[in-house]
Amino acid sequence: MPRAAAPLLTSPIPRVADSDRRRTSASVVLRAVLEHGPVARSTIARLTGLSPASVTDYCARFAESGLIRESAELRRSRGVGRPHLPVDLDETRFVVGSVHVAVPHITVALLDLRGRVVARREMKHERTEPAVALARAADGLAALLAGTPGRRSLGVGFAAGGWVDRDSGTVVEHPLLGWREVPVREVLGVHTGLPVHVDGHARALVNAERLFGGARGSRSVLHLFAGNVVDAAFATHDEVHHGPRSQAGAIAHLPVPGGTEPCDCGRVGCIQAELSERTLCRRAREAGIVDGVNPMHVVGAAAAGDPVAVRLLLERSRRVGRAVRLLLDVLNPERVVVTEIGIMHREDCLTALREEVEADRAATVSPISFPDSVLAVAGGAVALDVLYRDPLGMSPEVI
Repeated sequence: MPRAAAPLLTSPIPRVADSDRRRTSASVVLRAVLEHGPVARSTIARLTGLSPASVTDYCARFAESGLIRESAELRRSRGVGRPHLPVDLDETRFVVGSVHVAVPHITVALLDLRGRVVARREMKHERTEPAVALARAADGLAALLAGTPGRRSLGVGFAAGGWVDRDSGTVVEHPLLGWREVPVREVLGVHTGLPVHVDGHARALVNAERLFGGARGSRSVLHLFAGNVVDAAFATHDEVHHGPRSQAGAIAHLPVPGGTEPCDCGRVGCIQAELSERTLCRRAREAGIVDGVNPMHVVGAAAAGDPVAVRLLLERSRRVGRAVRLLLDVLNPERVVVTEIGIMHREDCLTALREEVEADRAATVSPISFPDSVLAVAGGAVALDVLYRDPLGMSPEVI
């Protein structure tokens, strides 16, 4: 009996695959411009493995949208032929808005396409209710945009500590602020009229490191954030692990070896209780070094030669090092990035931290690449990560 002819494929699956392929190709082209620009189109084709025609097409789209422009400087090829006119990011047209909500204050900023801070403002909390805080953040962003004529915002990135669900755009829980199930994406979107992207600050800073920082090109990266909130993020092959409802990296109650600090959970030695900047400042107040809650005052006292301040910072860095060693044993990353105020400002603190890590792994541990703009970069990196993953999927009102 003759076989029936195979039915023609009418499923949308090939179109979905083609769409994913175009998104990936667009992403690698724009990333190549970010990493190597000004760069010739032929070089982009060689770096990415895409055809010269495809690279030319994507570059034309990006140029039309204002993301890239031709460089004024001609570059000669290694062989015989006409010189190349390279392309580079156009840093003059677009910015992304950044909102980071910390325990003591809100940071709002504008970042260019290379993740550099164009404008920034820090606002102490008047009230921490979500509606009030987010409205102030939106007003702060509007003021920054008004002060940078000629720039348009591609969107807003929001970052915070605690449990932040990227997919729903929600701060699920931030115990220190008292926030629960806050629809940040929706609220900021209404206030700003812009696309809003939301993530936890530890994951946001991993994205910043892989795009603009010292971890670029690393196959796996662990990031430990030790501020008032202590959390972590882990990325492999350019993907940050989020887990179900973005709960990955919630390490607040992981025990630190040798910890003695009582925790609100009833146990002793939990990582957040041990490493929080609130703990550092409380110990500094008890020692008569400072009378407030700003950890930079402890760093300032140490820089002025106060031996107790130096001791407190070194002790904290050693505790951070023990936490890093614990996470290294579990995750075994190629690179470790730590956001901690001591190692960001003092070489002796970095040395103390590394001494707590196995000798053959110590060199893989480094401070965050943005010591003077951590919180501003965190928020902006959320939006920039979206741009570099899907540059053709941006808002049609902008492109």
